[in-house]
Amino acid sequence: MKTLEQNLSQYAAYHRDSRNILTHFVGIPLIVLAVVILLSRPSTMLLGLPVSPATVAILLAIVYYVLLDRPLGIVMALFLEFCAWVGIALALQTTAVWLGFGIGLFLLGWVIQFVGHYFEGRKPAFVDDVMGLIIGPLFVAAELAFLMGLRKPLLTHIEAASGPVIHRDGYKPAPKQ
Repeated sequence: MKTLEQNLSQYAAYHRDSRNILTHFVGIPLIVLAVVILLSRPSTMLLGLPVSPATVAILLAIVYYVLLDRPLGIVMALFLEFCAWVGIALALQTTAVWLGFGIGLFLLGWVIQFVGHYFEGRKPAFVDDVMGLIIGPLFVAAELAFLMGLRKPLLTHIEAASGPVIHRDGYKPAPKQ
C-alpha cells in the first residue's frame, strides 16, 4: 500500500492549477455524495440500522483513509457519514427522486471536474491510476487542511514531489512559515 505522501503527491501532479483545485472542492464532494445516494438502495435493516451497498463502501473507504492517515481519515469519515445520512433520506423517496438526485449530482460533479481539468490542461489522475478515484476525496480534505494552515510538512512534501500550485485566480494556499 502506498503511503499518504505517495498517494497525494501522485494525485497532486495532475492538479497544480489553482482553478482546477477549486473545481475539485465542489466536484468531488458532489460525485461522492451522488455515489453514496445511488448505492443507498437496496437497503435492509440489520440490528436496527439500515444497511446498503453504500454502507459497505463507506466502511471500506473509512478503513482505508484511517490507515493512510488518522486525522484526515476522521475528516473523511465525518463527510462520508453525512453522505450516508443524505443517501438514506433520498433512498426512502420515490425512485424518480432518488435517481434524479443521484444521477443529477453525479453528472454535475463530473462536468465541474472536467472544467477544472480543462484549466489544468491535463487529464484526470484516475485515467492513469484508478486509485485516483478514491484518493481524490482525500486530496480535497488535505487541500482544505492546507488552506487552514495545517499539515505543513505534508504540503511541503507534496510540493517537493509535484511542484507548487500555479495561481491564476484568487485562490491562495495557507502561507508558508
